[in-house]
Amino acid sequence: MMRSQKHLTAVSKSSFVEFVASCGRWLTPGHLRPWLGVALLGVLLAHSLNYLEIVPLHRLDALLYDFRVRLLARGAVDERIVIIDIDERSLAELGRWPWSRLRLADLVDRVFGQYGALLLGLDVILAEADESSGLPALDALARGPLRQNAAFRSALQALRPTLDYDGRLAMVMRRYPVILGFHLSSGTGAARSGQLPPPVVIEPALAAQAANLTQWAGYGGNLAILQQAATAAGFLSAPLDPDGVTRHAFLLAVHDGQVYAALSLVMAQVLLGQPGLHLRFADSVPWQSGTGPLEALELLTARGARRIAVDQQGAVLLPFRGAEGRFRYHSAADVLAGRLPADSLRGRVVLLGTTAPGLLDLRVTPVGEAFPGVEVHANLLAGLLDGSMPHSPAGAPVLEAGLVLIVGIGLLLGFPRVSPHGAVALALLALVLVTGINLVAWTVARVVLPLATGLVLVAALLALHLFFGSYLEFRARRRLAELFGQYVPPELVEEMSRDPARYSMEGRSAELTVLFADVRGFTTFAEQMPPDELAQLINEYFSAMTDVIRAHRGTLDKYIGDALVAFWGAPLADPQHARHAVAAGLAMQAALGGVNQRFAARGWPSLRIGIGINTGTMVVGDMGSRHRRAYTVLGDAVNLASRFEGLSSQYGAGVIIGEATRQALGDWPCRQLDEVTVRGRTTPVAIYEPLAE
Repeated sequence: MMRSQKHLTAVSKSSFVEFVASCGRWLTPGHLRPWLGVALLGVLLAHSLNYLEIVPLHRLDALLYDFRVRLLARGAVDERIVIIDIDERSLAELGRWPWSRLRLADLVDRVFGQYGALLLGLDVILAEADESSGLPALDALARGPLRQNAAFRSALQALRPTLDYDGRLAMVMRRYPVILGFHLSSGTGAARSGQLPPPVVIEPALAAQAANLTQWAGYGGNLAILQQAATAAGFLSAPLDPDGVTRHAFLLAVHDGQVYAALSLVMAQVLLGQPGLHLRFADSVPWQSGTGPLEALELLTARGARRIAVDQQGAVLLPFRGAEGRFRYHSAADVLAGRLPADSLRGRVVLLGTTAPGLLDLRVTPVGEAFPGVEVHANLLAGLLDGSMPHSPAGAPVLEAGLVLIVGIGLLLGFPRVSPHGAVALALLALVLVTGINLVAWTVARVVLPLATGLVLVAALLALHLFFGSYLEFRARRRLAELFGQYVPPELVEEMSRDPARYSMEGRSAELTVLFADVRGFTTFAEQMPPDELAQLINEYFSAMTDVIRAHRGTLDKYIGDALVAFWGAPLADPQHARHAVAAGLAMQAALGGVNQRFAARGWPSLRIGIGINTGTMVVGDMGSRHRRAYTVLGDAVNLASRFEGLSSQYGAGVIIGEATRQALGDWPCRQLDEVTVRGRTTPVAIYEPLAE
């Protein structure tokens, strides 16, 4: 029983170790890169489908939206709509705002009677009674000290129509199509003042869906006498995005369960010939009952219904025609003084508003930091009349997610198959694709799709790929330097590091050239020298010879006592490996003279070396035991080079090469020494001494 428990414990430990090892293999940078890419794609898909909110992406989307508005809003001046501006010049000439209703009555009368305007909308609220005529003070006298004075009361009654400025403005408004504006407010304790216009008529079956519209608690309406005299009224309130920029406008809003329309929408209804509004909702889906969310309004006109896409809150994106000045402005002072050209307003829609900074109707918009509120209404009205409203469809998240998924999968599959430059080109192509689809949807169909998620995905996947690629390349170069740095010169390691994947220490067969060099008579003087001096001598000798080998692009194999082995053609391919090896052998003999001069100065014996070189097919790679391994060469061609080195003293030649090497040298001058039968071979082989090239 104890043995079984111990066996189970050992098996469990072994399984755990194997599991950890497998996890370690999957968590290497090479495997981690695609998984991080997939995770990033998943997070951005969740954001696109509104399952996850990434606030910085929303902010970036808003900035990109503003840039597209400025880039694509190139509308000409709209001659249909004219703005009467209560500007600083008007205030300087006519006095501070608010003006008397008598002056406003004169302005309305001139707009229609003198200049022939088609419709007038007021981006101002006439909430308080005008007491500038003194009528309230006269009424107080009539009710007080002069209440018994019949003559005074009779005269006051006769003057009342003249002194009732609100009544005189109302009388003028009844003669012309005038649309008033009113204000909606939210929050606890929101004030309620003035009179609201009649609400929009909603079909009873759709009244419940109207509850999705923005709810407003308070309002600031116009005087009842003016509201009753006006053709209609619409609210002026507009939402602000979280960054304080006005990008949207409510077309509908709810107060106390009643639906009201915006000023621009009411004016569009009147201009299109039928002041009627119909709400259209999305079709219901099979697993839901009733209707879907609000997706569009229909303006009933003499020419049929005009569809306006809206979001669930009844809001639209403002159709900016461009920066400030896309509509004609005329100073209110010029209108009242009759200084405008006769046809300035004829047949046109007029909006009365203000650009004077002190009247606080300037807004931050995508096309301007201090954009007049009245021109916001003008842009919205123009878009409603044209039927060219930008809109973000209810299916925009799905469209965005689909594009993000396609682009993300394409990049995840494409990046590993191309070079870093190719990855950058592929990313640029993806950016062009994402941006191009977005701009085409905007310009052709007026469909506004999110852009930030796609751009961030491309940039993040590229950065991830390049980071891991650079890291893996750095690791490969460092590993290459660790593997081959002790065998080949630094300049060859640097050359190899440009494509480290091509080089490994695995054994392979290749045609190479190998060099053996041995010190003649080393044993004799080694017995006579002190050990420390002998060590210094052999170290300095090996250093000098190794420098020569490296200078000729050779790979140092090993030191065997006083012998040195090197080869050419691996790990870096070298078509001229035989010429380089022979040049190195001759250079080693030449360099030995300088070494011996230094040795003589220190009282050390002079050295003589023999060198054997052979070319042939041999095995090269990392070989050895499980205790110690080395990057070396093996094979019959290697043994033959060793035999040539042993023959060098017998023939008095500094360097001896074989037939294969001589043939590989081409036109290099050589002197044949002999044909010999070396140990381990039965067939004689020719040996040569290479001469100075």
